[in-house]
Amino acid sequence: MQENKPDCLYQRYPKDIMTSAVPRSGFVVFCVIHSAVTGSYVAGYHSVLLVNCPTEQTARDIGRSIMEKRLAACVNIFPRTTTMYYWKGEIRDTSEILLLVRTRTSLVQGLVTYIKAVHPYDIPEIISFPIDDGSQHYLMWMEDAVTDI
Repeated sequence: MQENKPDCLYQRYPKDIMTSAVPRSGFVVFCVIHSAVTGSYVAGYHSVLLVNCPTEQTARDIGRSIMEKRLAACVNIFPRTTTMYYWKGEIRDTSEILLLVRTRTSLVQGLVTYIKAVHPYDIPEIISFPIDDGSQHYLMWMEDAVTDI
């Protein structure tokens, strides 16, 4: 990532959540070491994002740019979902393409900012969920696939 990006792109949580006695980088190192030593996963270290796009080409363009920037380990593109939603006082019924993005939780806010900047919708759907657990091998692969901050 570029060095001149705002701090908000690098943080998922406000600084006041972290204690001043443990710097953020020390906390991340502790989490990774804890996971390696105990063989358990630190819940919430990775996240999944759902992003709806108006066309398959838009989804491919956004997905590819996320991957090229190494902001995600993997992006799935699900074709033609049917979506019903309220917009300007009316119920809309349309087709959309769903992106499923897997990344580190620490990169979620940066991804949200980036997707909003390139997405054609006024208010794109971007929702994230922390990963509580999963295949240790897959989670380790995710860690290697996503760029360091």
